[in-house]
Amino acid sequence: MEASSIETVADLLGQLGGVSPARMRFRPLPGTATEADVLDVRQRHGLLCELVEGVLVEKLMGFRESFLAIALSAVLWGFVKTRNLGLVTGADGMLRLAPGLVRIPDLAFISWQRLPERRVPTDPIPGLVPDLVVEVLSEGNTVAEMDRKRHEYFAAGVRLAWFVDPVARTVEVYTAPNQSTRLGAEQTLDGGTVLAGFSLSLAELFAELDRQGFA
Repeated sequence: MEASSIETVADLLGQLGGVSPARMRFRPLPGTATEADVLDVRQRHGLLCELVEGVLVEKLMGFRESFLAIALSAVLWGFVKTRNLGLVTGADGMLRLAPGLVRIPDLAFISWQRLPERRVPTDPIPGLVPDLVVEVLSEGNTVAEMDRKRHEYFAAGVRLAWFVDPVARTVEVYTAPNQSTRLGAEQTLDGGTVLAGFSLSLAELFAELDRQGFA
């Protein structure tokens, strides 16, 4: 973080993408946090925080978003597992994308080729860059926050990103930071060159949000 450009809390929040002040941890002081603090706040307070420029930013995920992510992960993991393509992590899978940058995508696919010795890492925050990241948008996410996150993903080496909007029932498919296609609920999501052969009817995925129990 460039201290000279930060004079107020508003400046800091703006640099982080306009996140709510309630999501920013002030202990340790912004600009001084480390990966050890990410793990400490998880252990002591049960909070998932991302690390951005020395600042702990609490990760948002509501009930509906969590449910939709689980529904998508079931399909994604089924495809990856049967073909032994690599690993799929969930909404608490912390990843070091670069020194001082820890992100927690809602879902991530990491091919065996990107995993040291092609094994499941034991480090709580492994230095891994996924092939695919998935973000399910929550109410508190800002456009600027997600723009910053998307650019960080691709700068680190992510090849494909799906940004899922459970309200609009759309998926924005990014193959580069500023190159995307928006898919509606009547369309089919595919894995492109990252997960060749993967396809999912978005009508079926979003129908999970309308699921009801038997009377």
